[in-house]
Amino acid sequence: MMTDDSSDTEQSFISHLIELRDRLLRVLIVVILAIVALFPFSNTLYNYLAIPLVAQGSNMIVTGVAAPFMVPFKLTLMVAVAITIPYTLYQLWSFVVPGLYPLERKLVRPLLVSSILLFYLGMAFAYFVVSPLIFGFFVAAAPQGVAVMTDISEYLDFVATLFFAFGVAFEIPIATVLLVWTGIITPEALAGKRPYIIVGAFVIGMFLTPPDAFSQTLLALPMWFLFEIGVFFAKYFVPVSQEAHNSTHQRATGTEDTRDTRDTIDTTSTTEPQTKHPLNAENTLAKNTLKDKNTIDIRNTIERPQLDADKSASLTDAQMETELDAAIMEEQQTLESGVTEGQSQDPITRKLEQVYALRQADAEAKARTLLYEILAEGNDHQRLVARNILKQLDS
Repeated sequence: MMTDDSSDTEQSFISHLIELRDRLLRVLIVVILAIVALFPFSNTLYNYLAIPLVAQGSNMIVTGVAAPFMVPFKLTLMVAVAITIPYTLYQLWSFVVPGLYPLERKLVRPLLVSSILLFYLGMAFAYFVVSPLIFGFFVAAAPQGVAVMTDISEYLDFVATLFFAFGVAFEIPIATVLLVWTGIITPEALAGKRPYIIVGAFVIGMFLTPPDAFSQTLLALPMWFLFEIGVFFAKYFVPVSQEAHNSTHQRATGTEDTRDTRDTIDTTSTTEPQTKHPLNAENTLAKNTLKDKNTIDIRNTIERPQLDADKSASLTDAQMETELDAAIMEEQQTLESGVTEGQSQDPITRKLEQVYALRQADAEAKARTLLYEILAEGNDHQRLVARNILKQLDS
């Protein structure tokens, strides 16, 4: 049995490697085609790249023997890679998307598109705004009688570094959103660090621009503005991680308010009269959650649990029924044997029942909070149910 499991795992790993190889080959082919298409215009591309310097009255020279051919070809290669970034990221997205949850797909897609647009926007800002200022300053700062003539190879390296630096700097909103999405920091904490961000933006501007206050401010202000945009949009990505963080914090500090949740359950859960005896009350609630429509919810949300070591096998319909019946029997036995006068049932089971009642009452936000707590505290079966209910809520 272990041999079969190891064989299945190895086959799955090899199939993923083959798929990754195929996608990388597609990216390479597209880049080569772009190079072939752009190569006849390599000199024209370099002429456009040199406009910010030539417009200042400076000339360019060649010091290497092969530089007149190699430098434009190098630029063509860079341009080909830059314009094929969307296709490259599309192949990467297609490779990883099968392993993402539906909610993660909805969140990652706009981040991916925004990162591409912001990178291009950063390079455009460097070409049309920053480069004329930098080269204008350099030409003006030259001693009198000194002709500024730049080697085409050094110019390409300088401009490529500048473009890449500004392209990465314009990814600040994406980095901000990812920090919040992964739960590393909250939007409120980021907003509280605003003074340090402003100082950091001016320090970065000092290193990336000529030593004059105008160009330094010209870079620092957009970076600050992009940071504020990132903080604003990060608030919409908090529910993925921050709700779980908030619930954990509430449990740690003992400030969690369960009264609202219980009140909601009391008014929406059952139509049977409640008794004063805790055991009868708990059994009534369990029956209403395990044997009625909520039992069907469990059957609809469990996606064929995986049995083998690498979790690649699925349950048959008969095994599914057996597994569910065993889970229901286990829940009922817990209620009958573990509940005595003055005690409550397993807290995770109670939270699952609260989730079902909250879903009937359309209180999705409170249900999500309880589900995150179950993921952190429950056993394997309870976490499986919680994950699949979250999937159902996300879809």
